[in-house]
Amino acid sequence: MPIVFDLECRSAQHRFEGWFKSSDDYARQLERGLVACPHCGSADVCKAVQAPRLGLKGNQRAEPARAGTPVLAVRRAEDAPAAPVELPPQAVEVLQKLAVMQAEALKSSRFVGDSFVDDARAMHYGERDSESIHGRASVQQAKELIEEGIAVAALPFPVLPPEQAN
Repeated sequence: MPIVFDLECRSAQHRFEGWFKSSDDYARQLERGLVACPHCGSADVCKAVQAPRLGLKGNQRAEPARAGTPVLAVRRAEDAPAAPVELPPQAVEVLQKLAVMQAEALKSSRFVGDSFVDDARAMHYGERDSESIHGRASVQQAKELIEEGIAVAALPFPVLPPEQAN
């Protein structure tokens, strides 16, 4: 499942989205200079502060896709400027549905932040009551949990801690 980051070029503060296989994939591409601003071509890029994408309430209707459809910034070669690629409407629709599903799942889950790994282990080994939780874990920590037989899954979209949500 792809991960979406809000990115910003440091030179002109242009903001844009980048789609990656994982956080590690983003870091590798950034290190190799493959992530560039689609506006000015600068490879001096960093993650921007971003708000979570929340699903619609049950009584709201989704608006049809229109101009401003999300784009993916792709850098094809070291010397080539980034080329924006518009996502097909079907991909946008799938991502919107995925965001709604994630938002619904999080409603019945408790944010535990950095204690996610410890809490997941404690529940798995019967040291505390079982409940649905979400929080932070590194890829290595998640792999270790899975190797122990603890069911975990990466969330497709970033989640702000409750104290940072407005």
